[in-house]
Amino acid sequence: QVQLVESGGGLVQTGGSLRLSCAASGRTFSRYTMGWFRQAPGKEREFVAGISWSGRSTYYTDSVKGRFTISRDNAKNTVYLQMNSLKPEDTAIYYCAADVDSTHQVMGVAMSFTARYDFWGQGTQVTVSS
Repeated sequence: QVQLVESGGGLVQTGGSLRLSCAASGRTFSRYTMGWFRQAPGKEREFVAGISWSGRSTYYTDSVKGRFTISRDNAKNTVYLQMNSLKPEDTAIYYCAADVDSTHQVMGVAMSFTARYDFWGQGTQVTVSS
């Protein structure tokens, strides 16, 4: 069982920045592919960014490219999402997710599939005011 706890959400003005953190339990965090997803009111959960176990491979949805950066610190069992130039349409609950199957070697767009992930956090609210 892996527990994921997100933090860092809040209220920010358009153009502002936030850094989300996701702390994970488990002794083999360094083997997990990690992802960030978000869900806005009345909408389906959507992929935001993913990162491979080593951190060498990342993938982003088009709407956040150039504004968001995903990173990880395996020594701290933590994955981050740095969000810059925030827009009102970024308002959502943000969730981190863990794919604990180390046989999943395909990265890129494959990191965007919800079904790939085995464990999910409770989410943290991000609100961007206009």
